[in-house]
Amino acid sequence: MLLNMCQAVPSHAPAPGMLERLARAAGDAGSATYGPILGEPDLREAYAAELARVYSGHPDASQVAITAGCNQAYFVAMMALVQHGDAVLLPTPWYFNHRMTLDMLGAEPRPLPCRAERNFVPDPEEAAALIDDRVRAIVLVTPNNPTGAIYPPEVIARFYDLCRERGIWLVLDETYRDFLSEAQSRPHDLLSGGGWPENLIQLYSFSKSFAIPGHRLGALAAPAALLPELGKVMDCVQICAARAGQIALSWGLGALDEWREANRVEMQTRAEAVRAAFSRLQGWELQSLGAYFAYVRHPFGETSAWKVAERLASEHGLLCLPGPAFMGREAHVRIAFANVDAAGIVTMEERLRAAGV
Repeated sequence: MLLNMCQAVPSHAPAPGMLERLARAAGDAGSATYGPILGEPDLREAYAAELARVYSGHPDASQVAITAGCNQAYFVAMMALVQHGDAVLLPTPWYFNHRMTLDMLGAEPRPLPCRAERNFVPDPEEAAALIDDRVRAIVLVTPNNPTGAIYPPEVIARFYDLCRERGIWLVLDETYRDFLSEAQSRPHDLLSGGGWPENLIQLYSFSKSFAIPGHRLGALAAPAALLPELGKVMDCVQICAARAGQIALSWGLGALDEWREANRVEMQTRAEAVRAAFSRLQGWELQSLGAYFAYVRHPFGETSAWKVAERLASEHGLLCLPGPAFMGREAHVRIAFANVDAAGIVTMEERLRAAGV
């Protein structure tokens, strides 16, 4: 039987209360009509309150838009910020959808290398040297996909200061924020001031935290003055995110805090099980771990990571993705452990051991 550790999806079902409210909202004829382009007012208010709670800031609903997943949040942000011929700095290894979006818009995805010796955390000084008059934004993803790297608050602050000094945007994708450890539960201090930072766009996904990726719901937070421009883009892309899910989430934010916390603890437990497994595997080197992901150096020397992934799948029934799929190095593979349980992690270890060195 194949063990799928490719896709970053939650293995557990949504909370029963969420399923009940999704069904109820979907059965209401009112939710089948068009809704507000920027999202249901109740959900915008609820998410603004959550941002205030997590970051000890003072955001409000005028700075929040609800999107059809975090992928749409990123897409509409890029459409609002860049034109054909512009450039955006993307830390590598990168999430390939981020690169493909820029390709489709005719913008340059300019690589900002993240190195194993720096725990795959990007360097603001290296970024500064890559900025020219074509660069419109820097994108950071933390916890990172694919590496799992968690960027320290002081590094995020330095990137924000760099963007402010250069007159460009910082786009901060925090899709996996809810799976940080308790000690890391406040990821940065950018929102702790009196208002929304003037050059910050923050992206988020409800899909992972509430186990509802099929309902395609995410969020974007930005200066209130930018929201009308983002709304124009959203009106052309999808008009509004699906309303039944928005209605259910308006309840779920707050009501399901204990359920979400239990899932966060479970992901931390799985991460530690993965760490322990690689400590026992000869030749395999776990180089980064966080949220849903382990980024691993394989033991097969100069062998292409594509070949390693193919062999793991065809001979050992283990599906993972090669580093070059994310513009990473041939030495690495990404293992997504969120969609397997503790027994699946044991099976992963057994199959990697069988693959040898």
